[in-house]
Amino acid sequence: MPVTTRTVRPADGEIRLDRWFHRHFPALTQGALQKMLRTGQVRVDGKRAEANTRLLPGQAIRIPPMPDAPAPKAEPKPIDPREAAALERLVIYRDDSVIAIDKPQGMPVQGGPGIAKHIDGMLDALRFGSEERPRLVHRLDRDTTGVLVLARTPAAASKLAAAFRGRDAEKTYWAIVVGRPHPLEGRIDMALSRQAGGHGERTVPSESRDAARAVTLYRTIDSAQKRAALLELTPLTGRTHQLRVHCASALGCPILGDGKYGGAAAHPEGFGDRTLHLHARALRLPHPEGGVLELAAPLPPHMKETFTFLGFDKPRTPPCRRIR
Repeated sequence: MPVTTRTVRPADGEIRLDRWFHRHFPALTQGALQKMLRTGQVRVDGKRAEANTRLLPGQAIRIPPMPDAPAPKAEPKPIDPREAAALERLVIYRDDSVIAIDKPQGMPVQGGPGIAKHIDGMLDALRFGSEERPRLVHRLDRDTTGVLVLARTPAAASKLAAAFRGRDAEKTYWAIVVGRPHPLEGRIDMALSRQAGGHGERTVPSESRDAARAVTLYRTIDSAQKRAALLELTPLTGRTHQLRVHCASALGCPILGDGKYGGAAAHPEGFGDRTLHLHARALRLPHPEGGVLELAAPLPPHMKETFTFLGFDKPRTPPCRRIR
């Protein structure tokens, strides 16, 4: 393959140079690319560039001879039409750059040991005529419901992922907890670390140097005396299982159904549903094409039933919208 030049497409804008190469030349190793960059074989608009250089639409990339492409991957298994239709019904917002879905309880976002069916494996069903397959830009726990955002282009994925990394995404969760916190609102600042155990890894409070700071704002929206309460949780950091540990360990009010962190206290007598009552209610973040995106997901069925059981008012779900 001779030396060639390619122009960055609009869909590839704002991604790193190394990711652009791995997308278009999957046989190229990171080591080989670093050598090409170090020796000046790769150039952007005629200038040397680093692996983390952010590309802009219209820029010219000088491409030296590339290694042969690897053997083609096996074709992905076709998606069951019924599952594809069910996934489409979960869409609560869609435009040229973003798709948002209302993730159901019990559906994993990504695959793993023993997980055959997950959202990432079915995203071809959400192309809606686009050549690009939607991409995950953040995640929710398997049993957490609510707003999950997908990017429809590489450029949108880069900007949305940066918003989550930079804490520009304002997340609001609702949780029904056992008991009523005191005080009724406040700030939790408790460092956390991951700990191996016989039943898999857990997140635990920690004072070690390696512990990651975790901060959550909370306020009580409603309560059924001291039996249970509805909390609004705003995580200012994004640690694994942060909200679940903060409720159980810092407030002493485990999330209803969260046996992993609340033990038997998370399954009080009189509550028939043992499902985790944690819902990603709303998300506000910069839209990749400008303006602000406001998203909200309705309560899942199991939380609606618990609202009725506890006598909580069921709120109206605001519309999803982009504010320009």
